[in-house]
Amino acid sequence: MNIVEKLLAIQTELKAPKNQTNKFGNYKYRSAEDILEALKPYLAKYKVSVKVNNVTTEICGMPCVNATAKIINADDPNSVIEATDDAFIELNAKGMQMPQKSGAASSYAKKYALGNLFLLDDTKDADATNDHKTITTSTKPNLSKRDASYERVVTYLTSGKGNIDEVLKKYSVSSALKKELESLV
Repeated sequence: MNIVEKLLAIQTELKAPKNQTNKFGNYKYRSAEDILEALKPYLAKYKVSVKVNNVTTEICGMPCVNATAKIINADDPNSVIEATDDAFIELNAKGMQMPQKSGAASSYAKKYALGNLFLLDDTKDADATNDHKTITTSTKPNLSKRDASYERVVTYLTSGKGNIDEVLKKYSVSSALKKELESLV
């Protein structure tokens, strides 16, 4: 099997359930460690290795962790497929020291890079949008930085013709993301 066939087999077979519970927000989630633990049986089975690296960068003046998840073919170590994701370091997070802030961003970036590589669906994962306040239901789709529509919204708002109220009519947006989008107008 080549690396694409091996990745396809793992993507098809891998199950990484959301076994963690956030007691404050009352939702289920999976951690990067949960994904890696679920992945271990497939590494030997398909003769692959997985490596996750982080790099701290800056995007629009904000510190950000970029994680890259790689699957490497043991039969041909030059055969690699990778996926990435970013997570901003929340500098204003209360009750956290800087190592905890960067560690939280690192965990998120790793989790989503692994999810991107192995096609783990997080559409019902509330941890990306939960502001830990009142839980409401909405028929509008949630907007997060991981959505393809996020870039279109940013382009729309920074074009000079964008209207934040129109975005809020179309999408359900967390309070933190709303503040960030408002700063673009």
